[in-house]
Amino acid sequence: MKQLLIVEDDQTLNEGLCKALQQEDRKIISCDCLKAARAQLALGIVDFVLLDINLPDGSGLELLKEIKKQKASLPVILLTANDTDRDIVQGLETGADDYITKPFSLSVLRARVNTQLRKVEAGASGGAGKTFTDGSYSFNFDKMIFIHNGKQTELSKTEQKLLYYLTQNAPNTTTRDFLIDRLWSDGEEYVDENALSVTVKRLRDKLELGNKIRTIYGIGYAWVTGEAEGEPK
Repeated sequence: MKQLLIVEDDQTLNEGLCKALQQEDRKIISCDCLKAARAQLALGIVDFVLLDINLPDGSGLELLKEIKKQKASLPVILLTANDTDRDIVQGLETGADDYITKPFSLSVLRARVNTQLRKVEAGASGGAGKTFTDGSYSFNFDKMIFIHNGKQTELSKTEQKLLYYLTQNAPNTTTRDFLIDRLWSDGEEYVDENALSVTVKRLRDKLELGNKIRTIYGIGYAWVTGEAEGEPK
């Protein structure tokens, strides 16, 4: 049975979240402050954390740092009333697996929570290795085979790495700083930030990705799972 920890000080919202995420194979643990959340985490039985940033006894970002230091694989989704780029970037760079800005749809919340739990299950069972499939797209990163609509496309090493990080992190946003650091990690002292935008464009063009790669302005990029058509944004 999966144990989900919800840390939210708004009692009404907390109760709504508990009801929305409840299933037969889940146990929902509810807390309204950092102290209570730390006590639950100390037991070592939590499989997922839904964490509000603004709590009565401190910032959820501090708890996020503690969680990721102790167990980096434990998925954490942040709840925040702050929708500025700075707040979102700070949460992602601190280690959040995803974030949701209030107000939000409970159906969207459930979908994102389920996505994180599926990733945990895939990792526990060995996963699919360095392979990724989404509709007409099939990517095998071990064999360097990249197929769309049955057509194989050649990608440069930089394009392959970009595609790998985006798909492995889907549907979460991968920050520009993270991508620049990982794509150009050969000791170069300076990389023009425009190089990332150019690489994204080349990848979109080669694989006819359109809106499969969504630009999150000022933050980074996200692979959109499922159907996504039209011109890239």
